[in-house]
Amino acid sequence: MSRPAPYPVRLADEITRQLGQLADHLSHLPPPQAAQVIARVLAPDTGVLGGVTHLVATGSVFAKDQAERGALPPEVWLALGRASNELHNIALDLDEHQDSLHLVGTAPTATGAKPPAPAPLVARRHR
Repeated sequence: MSRPAPYPVRLADEITRQLGQLADHLSHLPPPQAAQVIARVLAPDTGVLGGVTHLVATGSVFAKDQAERGALPPEVWLALGRASNELHNIALDLDEHQDSLHLVGTAPTATGAKPPAPAPLVARRHR
């Protein structure tokens, strides 16, 4: 008989499942609700992205300790450290847009009002 997975492993599996459900729901939500969900996911201190960033940073500390003991190759620690730094930078970039997401998420839906004009999509990067 196989042993049940430890609680942290089951928790990671459950979080992954729920994130998939959230993504499925997001694709069917009206724009104001979708903006609210995205804003909460991207909230710097309380959102999913901040939580994942913290989790990866914690994993990097673990990997550093294990690499120093010879249990993991140093490349694992370096990759987790890079991932943590990149996620942090991405979170900073996205934090600039929290106000816009909140505005869309709280804007009253006016019937018969002229819809906003579409904006041309231009890729800009601030770093």
